Amino acid sequence: MIFEKLIPAEDRYREIERLMMQPDIASDGKRYTELVKEYNSLSAIVEKFKEYKSAKKNLEDAEALRDDSTQERELRELAEEECDLYSEQLEALEEELKLLLIPKDPNDSRNTVIEIRGGAGGEEAALFARDLFRMYSMFATKERFKLEIINANETELGGFKEITFTVIGDGAYSRFKFESGVHRVQRIPITESNGRIQTSTVTVAVLPEAEAVEVEVNPADLKFESCKSSGAGGQHINKTESAVRLTHKPTGIVIECDQERSQLQNKEKALHILYTKLYDIKQKEQSDAIASERKSQVGSGDRSEKIRTYNYPQSRITDHRIGKTIFTFDAFLNGDIGELVNELIAHDTAERLRAESE
Repeated sequence: MIFEKLIPAEDRYREIERLMMQPDIASDGKRYTELVKEYNSLSAIVEKFKEYKSAKKNLEDAEALRDDSTQERELRELAEEECDLYSEQLEALEEELKLLLIPKDPNDSRNTVIEIRGGAGGEEAALFARDLFRMYSMFATKERFKLEIINANETELGGFKEITFTVIGDGAYSRFKFESGVHRVQRIPITESNGRIQTSTVTVAVLPEAEAVEVEVNPADLKFESCKSSGAGGQHINKTESAVRLTHKPTGIVIECDQERSQLQNKEKALHILYTKLYDIKQKEQSDAIASERKSQVGSGDRSEKIRTYNYPQSRITDHRIGKTIFTFDAFLNGDIGELVNELIAHDTAERLRAESE
């Protein structure tokens, strides 16, 4: 069954090699770039398949020598040891090939746009939205990504009613995509005089960044308005109307961008976020159209799905999708979320591998 997928992949790899040598394709920048991307995506599979075939040939040769009664006993015993070695090697290579053959998320290499919004809990939810933004900012730094704020709506106590930002870097979406959903916090609010624990929620949306060419936007469907920056005041408030509010009439999507001093720059960033949101809608429609598509048990990425609880009194964090409880509370909120991210990726990969085998 594994060869049914590997042989066509190898054939396509060789075909791309031939195509890239053709002058008409080499001079076509867009087509050539597409082929290079596909070629690179197949390289790991083809190289691993080459190792597999070599190990299989070695095993066959060792088996032939082991079963040859005309050979000396010592030589046949040595061949028996080699059979065991190559069998183990083949088994390991086969598992690696299975993982490589799992369809990749085409968005994994993209930058990502993240929106954090305070939900139930009022001011306390806004303060926790700030805490999550800080956590993601520190994680982005650890992963060597660049972070740019698009829009921030602050409260009087320094929380965020909502904040939108972009994480820039190769693979940013793959490292953040499992953060999409509802994050629940249980703690005593600073505004609570009776010391009672309150449960609040924050919604996180993680979107793969899109380019203008990937979605169609009719300029007549866009409405731009200039406005002053939202916020609690002080040094963050924008005294001039350089902030931009963009409305996409067909979908009702409204985007505000207020982080640049230039209205033109804010307009360009707002448009970029619109492309990303429309691309997200397009992606969801395509997924819904495939009735047989299996949703990963890690989570569908639905923003109404509760994914994690942060319990401050007990200093524990629980990810409900994989039943993982973390007690390195402070470190986690300081951006040390990489280990959990890796576990979520591994769990998702295992589920998709199981689905493929079924």
